[in-house]
Amino acid sequence: MKKTYLNHFHKEHGGYMVDFSGWEMPLHYGSQLTEHLEVRSNVGIFDVSHMAVFDLTGPEQQEFLRFLLPNDVAKISGETKALYSPLLDEDGGILDDLIVYGLGQNNFRIISNCATREQNYDWLRQWGRQFAVDVNFRPEHSIISLQGPSAHKHITRLTNNKIAKFELTHDQDMMISGTGYTGENGYEIVSDAINGTKIWDQFISDGIKPIGLAARDTLRLEAGLNLFGADMTKSNSPYDSNIAWTVDLNDKNRDFIGKQALTNVDKTKVLTGFYTEERGVLRSGAVVRTKNCKGIVTSGTWSPTFKKNIGFCRIEKNHGDIGTSFLRDKEIDLNFCNNNFLKSLT
Repeated sequence: MKKTYLNHFHKEHGGYMVDFSGWEMPLHYGSQLTEHLEVRSNVGIFDVSHMAVFDLTGPEQQEFLRFLLPNDVAKISGETKALYSPLLDEDGGILDDLIVYGLGQNNFRIISNCATREQNYDWLRQWGRQFAVDVNFRPEHSIISLQGPSAHKHITRLTNNKIAKFELTHDQDMMISGTGYTGENGYEIVSDAINGTKIWDQFISDGIKPIGLAARDTLRLEAGLNLFGADMTKSNSPYDSNIAWTVDLNDKNRDFIGKQALTNVDKTKVLTGFYTEERGVLRSGAVVRTKNCKGIVTSGTWSPTFKKNIGFCRIEKNHGDIGTSFLRDKEIDLNFCNNNFLKSLT
């Protein structure tokens, strides 16, 4: 398995190590529940250096990205801001989801998932050849995520700049962005491994607890954030994955990969949240039924914040407010709600 530069820390501090898409990563450091609640109530730190960093160079970076992605990077042109977008194939299927970072002066960086790094590298280079763009894969980079309502108190160790959500600051040694995967305010810090080690050790010495993959997953699900490979795959489009808002059609003259195909994809299904007051977690593949239709669970977990079992399912738009499913041999009742449980259940 591949290892991040912080692998030794995880093992020395009780990390329960697992294979995550070919990477040896900490699932937890003793208690997933404690780690989850620490991020919701205070602050936690994540090693996410397994994710892939791509830096673009060349004079046609913006033109390339406007063609590559359904979301339009012209929105952040010339600014130091970030933009979320899926990466589509020619059929409108989702190859991955990623964040584009505008570094100013029409220079851009992309960070995508770890399991798709080789696929994405090949894809970016394939289409980049049609533009004056070079794609530089940066496997040596460190990515540390500082998340939680108290994160802003600690980021002053690194910068005095106020960084709002999806804004960023950077220099040649470090980029700090107001992004994350937890639903809380927080920051992601990109540097090299030497600086990353110093930053990690500083935050740990401040008493900030390391957080594993298990809590990262329950945090993102409570916040209504999709997991690629579970809630959306190449078989899905943005329209049935609760991210139709990323398909920007405002510039009718802009072409992008998958644009034509998206006019013909099925738009009758949606990805929606559900919860149940009954015991038991519905896992991926469980069938959901309503009076009018049926659907399939894509993600499910027990919510430490709300003390309920929650999940996402892909189902017809006219699903109504309630449904049922079977947990082992028992039929249980479901309530449908907004995907963002932090808003819909608060």
